[in-house]
Amino acid sequence: MKTAQHYLADANAVVTRIPGAEAVPLHGSDAVFVDVRDSAAIAQSGTIAGALRVPRGFIEFAADSESKFHNPALSKDANLHLVCGAGGQAALAGKTLKDMGFGKVTNIGGIAEWKDAGGPMED
Repeated sequence: MKTAQHYLADANAVVTRIPGAEAVPLHGSDAVFVDVRDSAAIAQSGTIAGALRVPRGFIEFAADSESKFHNPALSKDANLHLVCGAGGQAALAGKTLKDMGFGKVTNIGGIAEWKDAGGPMED
């Protein structure tokens, strides 16, 4: 039987983690930043300026080009950088995207790390 730690280990094995300080210079490039937290968490802390807001529980629908809920910014060849509260949800969502055929997916960890690195924010 798998535990949460098993799922995290599996996700971390396939989704590259980069520190916030390395992710900040990517902002403003062709990178697509995705905040996978729910709206209440985002309301409390804000999010990355210009980030897509796609909760982890909805990522499959937003990423599936055949879904009526598809977000066109989530294209298979986009450079996707996921953030959450501490890095776990971003890793799990990243693995889901990898399983769906997305090739360029990274986990940039938690929003506090982004803020501490001087990353641009919005409410």
